[in-house]
Amino acid sequence: MRQAGRYLPEYRALRADKGGFLDLVNDPAAATEVTLQPLRRFAFDGAILFSDILMVPNALGQKLWFETGEGPRLAPELRTRAAIDALVPDAAILDPVYATVRGVAAALPPSTTFLGFAGSPWTVATYMIAGRGSREQAEARRMAYGDPGAVQELIDRIVAMTVDYLAGQVAAGVEAVQLFDSWSGSLAPAEFERWVIAPTVAIVERLRARVHVPIIGFPKGAGGKLAAYARETGVDAIGLDETVDPAWANTQLPAGLPVQGNLDPLLLIAGGAALDAGVDRVLAAFADRPHVFNLGHGIQQDTPIAHVERLVARVRA
Repeated sequence: MRQAGRYLPEYRALRADKGGFLDLVNDPAAATEVTLQPLRRFAFDGAILFSDILMVPNALGQKLWFETGEGPRLAPELRTRAAIDALVPDAAILDPVYATVRGVAAALPPSTTFLGFAGSPWTVATYMIAGRGSREQAEARRMAYGDPGAVQELIDRIVAMTVDYLAGQVAAGVEAVQLFDSWSGSLAPAEFERWVIAPTVAIVERLRARVHVPIIGFPKGAGGKLAAYARETGVDAIGLDETVDPAWANTQLPAGLPVQGNLDPLLLIAGGAALDAGVDRVLAAFADRPHVFNLGHGIQQDTPIAHVERLVARVRA
């Protein structure tokens, strides 16, 4: 999960100096610095690339910008097949990300793993169709029911660009990649199979034909569909959000499959005995399988730095 964000003062200072969020992402020197900042404070075991899942829509031909206090915007909205067909891709938009990866890889000690990422096709498509983050992803879900052929065309384009993007990150220096399906939980089971599992299978198979790194799948909100995702997608590890009972997940997921997660980010804000108990509960649940300790979603902007220090100390102890 994102490590810098808005809770580190050094990040806020750099962003104030550089300007908007995309100015940081597209400045390899600044993005490299943001990626390294949490490691200097906490000596984490892994570095997470500083970028955004919406770089792929940008490379596929949508204009991307961020409205202050409101989040990302994409234009044009892709509500029709004609709008999708009118996209003109420009893969060179991703070049600054690869430059960031090279800069970070050169700066990291061998003991620190470097993780890259991309958005999963369904989640990326929800932004591309609505032109922004949307309540319950209703626009994309309606289109998937009403014009599944158009949505499939969009998904296919996202899959192809994502494979190239992740392969490019690996070539530049990342050692593992994660697919973020932040809105997979909005889909009914049959739709989950078509729009989450099938595109993930396509990415995993095509990526493995080109590079050899672990692939982590993170279907946020999947709940009871997690086991099917684990069995059918072929990912090397599963990210678990904070709503998943870790003890349940340990019984439902294939034996030996590595997991990542799943401490509630709000527990990290609460701190104290509640945080300690939450950390212990997660560690105990996954004591008999490979486990990357992590949050169940991104770290919040009002997270006290001392609480992160407390978490790291408890896990390492």
